[in-house]
Amino acid sequence: MRITWLAAAAAAALCCVDAAASAGGQGQCKFRAVFNFGDSNSDTGGFWAAFPAQQAPFGMTYFRRPAGRASDGRLVIDFLVQAMGLPLLSPYLQSVGSDYRRGANFATLASTALQPNTSLFVTGTSPFFLGVQLNQMKELRTKALRSNGNNAQLPAPDVLSNSLYTIDIGQNDLTSNLGSQSIETVKQSLPSVVSQITSTVQELYSIGARNIMVFNMAPIGCYPAFLTKLPHTSNDMDGFGCMKTYNSAVTYYNELLNTSLAEVRKKLQDASIVYANKHAVTLELFRHPKAHGLKYGTKACCGYGDGAYNFNPDVYCGSSKVLNGQTTSAKACADPQNYVSWDGIHGTEAANKIIASSLMSGSYSYPPFDLSKLCKLQPIA
Repeated sequence: MRITWLAAAAAAALCCVDAAASAGGQGQCKFRAVFNFGDSNSDTGGFWAAFPAQQAPFGMTYFRRPAGRASDGRLVIDFLVQAMGLPLLSPYLQSVGSDYRRGANFATLASTALQPNTSLFVTGTSPFFLGVQLNQMKELRTKALRSNGNNAQLPAPDVLSNSLYTIDIGQNDLTSNLGSQSIETVKQSLPSVVSQITSTVQELYSIGARNIMVFNMAPIGCYPAFLTKLPHTSNDMDGFGCMKTYNSAVTYYNELLNTSLAEVRKKLQDASIVYANKHAVTLELFRHPKAHGLKYGTKACCGYGDGAYNFNPDVYCGSSKVLNGQTTSAKACADPQNYVSWDGIHGTEAANKIIASSLMSGSYSYPPFDLSKLCKLQPIA
């Protein structure tokens, strides 16, 4: 039964749905653009546009070069826009070669929902938190309205109200504090994170957004990096090699988010406010990778280490460092298509493809949000 429900959902989303053509704007899709807000899980190059430094082997699978994504290839947001027949999203912070006529990506690696109280150069937290990203969207909208369709790089005014707005953020608000605080202490801040996200949803509505999808948080207790770095006992491990305490905190957050979005939905009844449950799909992949064509769940493809997780916090994917008098390098595996985790923290293109396909089916969202009924979906290659 487990294989059936996930595989069936993915298969349904991977196919072109001819019957949906009439529902799609301009004969293809109801949504003429996508505007995304988030962190490294959906950053298509914003962080590295601001701080150029990304190196191989990132991007090795699809782009054949570093492409600003924390993966070997495409992210969930990439698969979504490609299936919708839209171009890959240009990062808002990328000044060269960007085209925002069909959307923009405000996400940056290491971003938080809440305003950080520290510097990027101290703790690695991005200065482009959700509030900044929202202001960037407002500025883009203002310029688009002023140009009235006469700017070759900006969306036409009617595109703005016929777009899908996606939010995938919050994970760093949880994980960035776990090094200095207990999980119980960190949990106390999660209602504020949810409040910031729901406030952003309402702000987007106030500037014309009517279709907003909010992703919940993935099970951090299953990722190789956190399994390596976070304190835990053997009693805290579940039967699938994941940490129960940390995953419980994620479940608590996701329940808060779902409940809060339901309240917002009551206020904004002419809008579609969708809760996207990527957590369920990701957890299934970590627990049963082989059932979905993968081989390794809680082991990173790109990393360094002799342990089961192939992750060393001192030698991150693509970097080298002298350890015990010897130069060591964190290199990529030869078969990332067999892994759930790319670098210990983020998903591989293979995992992202499965997650995106499942989300597009509508089976992992509330209310059900079947993209095939809103767009003539393109096959995902």
